[in-house]
Amino acid sequence: MITIVRDKLLLSALQEMAEKGFGNLVKCVVDIEKRILVLGGDLHADEEAELLKQGSKQEDLWGINIYPELPYPERVEFDSMINVRPQEGNTTRGIEDPKRQKKVMEIVKALISE
Repeated sequence: MITIVRDKLLLSALQEMAEKGFGNLVKCVVDIEKRILVLGGDLHADEEAELLKQGSKQEDLWGINIYPELPYPERVEFDSMINVRPQEGNTTRGIEDPKRQKKVMEIVKALISE
């Protein structure tokens, strides 16, 4: 089930999502402008589509994986096909710009509560 997080999400809820889905991770897309994230899709592209429907801009959306069992910041992995954007200077599945990485990490830390 796709869930948009605008406020706080308990880490225990994230762990439940992981167990019901991929086992040890939850796919997530972060809107770095609106400072929200969406979780629970089978593909980052599903979550991205949901945020685009909600009015997000493509250039603000970045895909990550969250491993709830790991401590912060190790629990965040920058790896998604939606991140491959040569026209924006991002040529890999990671997030190459350190400023974008920092924004993503700040949003994850703010919205996922221990």
